[in-house]
Amino acid sequence: MAENPRKLVAERLVIASHNDGKVKEINELLEPYEIVIIGAKKLGLFDPEETGKTYAENAAIKARTAAVGSGLPALADDSGLDVVALGGAPGIYSARWAGSPRDFGRAMVRVEEELRKTGTEDFSARFVCVLCLAWPDGHEEIFEGEVRGRLTFPPRGKKGFGYDPIFIPNGHDMTFGEMEPDAKHAISHRADAFRKLKKACLEQF
Repeated sequence: MAENPRKLVAERLVIASHNDGKVKEINELLEPYEIVIIGAKKLGLFDPEETGKTYAENAAIKARTAAVGSGLPALADDSGLDVVALGGAPGIYSARWAGSPRDFGRAMVRVEEELRKTGTEDFSARFVCVLCLAWPDGHEEIFEGEVRGRLTFPPRGKKGFGYDPIFIPNGHDMTFGEMEPDAKHAISHRADAFRKLKKACLEQF
């Protein structure tokens, strides 16, 4: 984060994602600020190839593309599941493990299969989220959040999206897939990153 972060004063913000679940969750996190949220898919913006080697690089690619394409400030989220026993995989490739079209049921099966192959009893993992807020003039702000926990199989709950049904955050017994949205938003990796973004760029509201 910059020493003097730029404030977001626009009334409209593009969410640089074609993932409806992610756009919905971000909309809920920003609801108190009365900003009109517009998904990139609704504007017909293309989904750029994520060629970065880190979450921050991929978030920036998506945010820049949406900001330039829309002429509005854009927010991108790059997030993933880092599994300790798999050397951090699937990591930045978390969505790609779900294939095309995205099937996270298949992705969760693959995570379990890869873990079983190692013979490990260490199912610890973390969710990581990096947000990039970009303006059409090229200015960017970056924020990172994480939540640590452990994996469980078979998947439990249908309230979240992605890998939520196999992730139990530390200090809890329910998976993110079983938690009500408010409970998840209080502790998630995305909420952690958003707390930093709000303090830096939205505190004037």
